[in-house]
Amino acid sequence: MDQLNMTVLCTILVLSIISSFAKIYALSIVIILLYAVLFYRFFSKSIVLRSNENQKFLSVFNKCKSFFSLQKRKFSDRKTHVYKKCPHCKATVRLPRKKGEHTVRCPKCGERFEVKI
Repeated sequence: MDQLNMTVLCTILVLSIISSFAKIYALSIVIILLYAVLFYRFFSKSIVLRSNENQKFLSVFNKCKSFFSLQKRKFSDRKTHVYKKCPHCKATVRLPRKKGEHTVRCPKCGERFEVKI
């Protein structure tokens, strides 16, 4: 089982728990459709197509995961650090929270830019 199948299976489990408590019958149709997708992907013989689907899913999933991990780091560092974007390459740079204007070198592209904290 690849990551996409595991995500579909976890979604089915969560929706099943929600539908059992909330008695929302429309969720039953969604659960059945997700089961159909799960079994289709699991028993499919086109391994290359399923692998391509999984790679596309992983690219989207990893972007979301990195976004939320950055938000978590920003929240945990909110008292000691500031996060700024490089104007050249748009990379996020973590800076210590010291008041004033500073010249910063981006670790990704190497360009220098001014930051006011």
